[in-house]
Amino acid sequence: MTSEQEIFSLYDSYPDSLLDICMDYLVANLNTITTLDPTSHWRKLKDDITLPANLCEKFIQTYQKKNRVNDNIANLFRDPSRTRLNCVKLRNSRITEEGLRCFMVHRPYSVELVQCKYLSQESLDIINEYSDRLVSLKFGPLIYDLSQKAQEGHLSQKGYITDAPNLRQLTIQCRRLPISPLLLVKPLKNLTHLDLSDFTSDISTGALHELKNLRSLSLHNIVYSKEIIDWITTLQSLRHLDLSQPNEILGTYNNPNKVLSSIVTSLPHLQSLDISGTNLAGSGAASVHARCDIPGLVSRVNNPLEFLGLYGTHHGACKRHDIPAKVISGDANGEQILTAAVAYMERPALLTYVLNDLYTLVRYENKAYVGRALTVVLDAMVKHVSNKDIQTSASASLLYIVKGREKARIGIKLKRRILSVLLDGMEAHLEDDIMMRNGCLTLCHYKLPDEVLFEYDRVIQILLNSVNLGGFAQHIAIYLLNSLPSQEDRKQERFSGNHGAIGGSGCEQRNRSSPEPA
Repeated sequence: MTSEQEIFSLYDSYPDSLLDICMDYLVANLNTITTLDPTSHWRKLKDDITLPANLCEKFIQTYQKKNRVNDNIANLFRDPSRTRLNCVKLRNSRITEEGLRCFMVHRPYSVELVQCKYLSQESLDIINEYSDRLVSLKFGPLIYDLSQKAQEGHLSQKGYITDAPNLRQLTIQCRRLPISPLLLVKPLKNLTHLDLSDFTSDISTGALHELKNLRSLSLHNIVYSKEIIDWITTLQSLRHLDLSQPNEILGTYNNPNKVLSSIVTSLPHLQSLDISGTNLAGSGAASVHARCDIPGLVSRVNNPLEFLGLYGTHHGACKRHDIPAKVISGDANGEQILTAAVAYMERPALLTYVLNDLYTLVRYENKAYVGRALTVVLDAMVKHVSNKDIQTSASASLLYIVKGREKARIGIKLKRRILSVLLDGMEAHLEDDIMMRNGCLTLCHYKLPDEVLFEYDRVIQILLNSVNLGGFAQHIAIYLLNSLPSQEDRKQERFSGNHGAIGGSGCEQRNRSSPEPA
């Protein structure tokens, strides 16, 4: 949970650290430390540059805020004698196997490759090649193609997909993988955290019985079977269990009260349980004398869970009175909704529903939740920039936050961050009328042109695109375009003209009042 101090630090206007300023400069001016090979057209570090691990990782982190990492950037880290990476963390990157190898030659401890759509199943072989020090791996979604029987035979002969003997944490999303999980976890007996969420094939637990040390298990959006439940009840060390479902049909268990009771009583160390989207909380009908409105959790009345996920449960379990948990995700109130948003930040299907609830919350300006809601909205837009549903829902909430009563408290740093995140979402969905409308309406609440000068080029290009959409988005875009160059120098006016801005004779008058947001 985000602390109050962390929330309201968003409103500060303190200057960036010297390290942040330097990294921003290097990212914007790559020629400072790199050169472009005239023959191969690859970027490489200058001969007199050597970077330690903390600076290499900071550079990648900063670069990803403005751009998508590609093989050309990865090539800067090809030489492990001049660069160092202990942690590789990429999201929405454009790297291929060529770029991945540049990172993996450092034999990092931790690797996260999320929504890197240009990576194929061959990337797993590269990870395995340099996995002797690997402790944490997060990978996916990956569409695994086993159309050729020869490849399936090769995997069966090899006996595994992921070979990292020291691995402790594994999150891997593989679709179209109709082979036994034996190939997935055979050499991973030291695992303590396993996330097989969205695994689209039936899971046979034969090999999973070898995982005796699991403390965290996530099976979000997994097809339920008695075999899986029986295996879960043997995991005596388990502290976190996620059985949540975005699909109401998949979340329907036979004898739900009995299933939940069996799980909870078999796991003495369980502290966190997520049964969102399922019927495991029962119907709410009184069936026991203990003060507990969830029959399967009667055994935890005197030992409440630290966290219980009840968002979207059948029969509205999150609205019940006696729930043996300290923190609950659900949709009964603002606190539950914000808790759900944080809990499901890596669960796009559930997150979309939660953001719709959050929109209702911020629309009516519940002041107590504005800071946390803004944190959640920005995080969702950054992590799921290619998901149109998440972008449109989050941008709608962003509009009401920016124009709400708290807008005067938003500092310049946060305003800039909001604008950059919003423009990223708009660029990713230029043809979506709702996203363009939400974005343009949000821009109306910025002081033009002063507060958008740092993103001036992008703002102009996106607004010009919106003019072609027609309808309400076009109306707002024309107003904004006419507001910007009228207060700018000739150089910026020429930029607008070169990109096809509409002349004054064909536009609305610049002194027309701002359109009223919908």
